[in-house]
Amino acid sequence: MSETVPVRSGTELVADREEVELVTIDGLVLVGELATPRDAPPVATLVCLHPLPTAGGFMDSHVLRKAAARLPALAGVAVLRFNTRGTESPRGRSEGEYDGGVAERYDVAAAMSFVAERNLPAPWLLGWSFGTELALKYGLAHPIEGAILLSPPLHRTTEGELAAWHGSGKPLVVLVPEFDDFLRPAEAARRFSVVPEARLVPVAGAKHLWVGENQVRRVLDEIVGVVAPDRAPLPTEVPPELVG
Repeated sequence: MSETVPVRSGTELVADREEVELVTIDGLVLVGELATPRDAPPVATLVCLHPLPTAGGFMDSHVLRKAAARLPALAGVAVLRFNTRGTESPRGRSEGEYDGGVAERYDVAAAMSFVAERNLPAPWLLGWSFGTELALKYGLAHPIEGAILLSPPLHRTTEGELAAWHGSGKPLVVLVPEFDDFLRPAEAARRFSVVPEARLVPVAGAKHLWVGENQVRRVLDEIVGVVAPDRAPLPTEVPPELVG
């Protein structure tokens, strides 16, 4: 049996990683990274929308960073991460200022324009917390496969915006932590009832920030089960040559 190494919290697997810039229609440059499989075209694309920047959210928020570190190699998925306007990370600072989810519609549009320009296949929005609001409010304006929501607070999304997903043909997969700070499974079921086809996934023991490798693996397995189901569940050990 060949040697394998465990996939740990900080493991980064091989991928082609490119620093990219997205340009919004109001003239801002947003910084980001595109990670793609090294030896084959991607089978799907994740467009990552990060948590609230005024509470420390950015393109490197840990679940999104780990998705980019693992999924190109393990699932054949391209992962686009970027800082919304006014948000800073080690990659750099995106121009502009945080606008509470209003002008950020242009940031989502810039990301989707980039996806189209690069001919990246089967784009799914992956929103976490604040990022779920951007996905729900603005996702239907773009040619997406659907949206995967992590810890949606539903603070900024109106009932009308949520209900617009009903009958859209765009799947919604909603991961709701048992002990979320803002929206727990029972209330999520009530709020999302306006989209009866949405798939709610209550996650026992989880909290809003998905802390811990077990929770991260659960999230990534759920994501891959949606966008590349033949690759789920993800392995917990890999050949050494896959470690970047």
